[in-house]
Amino acid sequence: MKTILVTGGSRGIGLATIKRLLTQGHKVINISRNSPALEQDLTEEQRFIQINCDLGQLDKNVLESHLANNHPIDVIFNNAGTLINKPFLNLTDEELEQVYRINVFSIFKLIQICFMYLAQDAHIVNVSSIGGISGTQKFPGLSVYSSSKGAVTVLTECLQAEFQHTSLAFNGLAFGAVQTEMLESAFPGYRAPVDAKEISEFISWFLLNGQKFFKGKILPVSLSNP
Repeated sequence: MKTILVTGGSRGIGLATIKRLLTQGHKVINISRNSPALEQDLTEEQRFIQINCDLGQLDKNVLESHLANNHPIDVIFNNAGTLINKPFLNLTDEELEQVYRINVFSIFKLIQICFMYLAQDAHIVNVSSIGGISGTQKFPGLSVYSSSKGAVTVLTECLQAEFQHTSLAFNGLAFGAVQTEMLESAFPGYRAPVDAKEISEFISWFLLNGQKFFKGKILPVSLSNP
């Protein structure tokens, strides 16, 4: 049994991944503003821990109070994200800061807080986007979201360089179109070729095994973009 910390697991990809990990017998700690809707049989064995928290304002004391009794952390899945679909010239300072607080700054802070609780060979997986990789197709209205994911891409590579002399592994998953509420807000009416439940099969495998084959890598996980 592994202990896996997930952010933003109340819906979409995060929720589907949590369900699969719990079904496989692992312990999951989820950090999100809202509690995920989970079947009772997945939570009754005390293998699921919910921390209600705004990722944009992480409370170190609250988080450490949970980590102190539930470590070492074998995997961190930095899945939480937010998206604003809005023309560049209409973006406000508040909107810009909101996206970067959730998509980028929360990863910095969470890893710093959790570092002393990590297993020696922990795997940290950050969610990027195909739109956050240089040279891929970009879309109007997504400048803040895609640029924030570009920051996550480079941050992941930098973290591996920072800790290259340890057994820690840092990787990123750059998703293309996955049928979620976030995709609907970015591309209303578009139907993705894969849904959250389907892709969670790959994610759960990668969280537990990807570090055996990759370090400091950003993997495009995409059938379409969008």
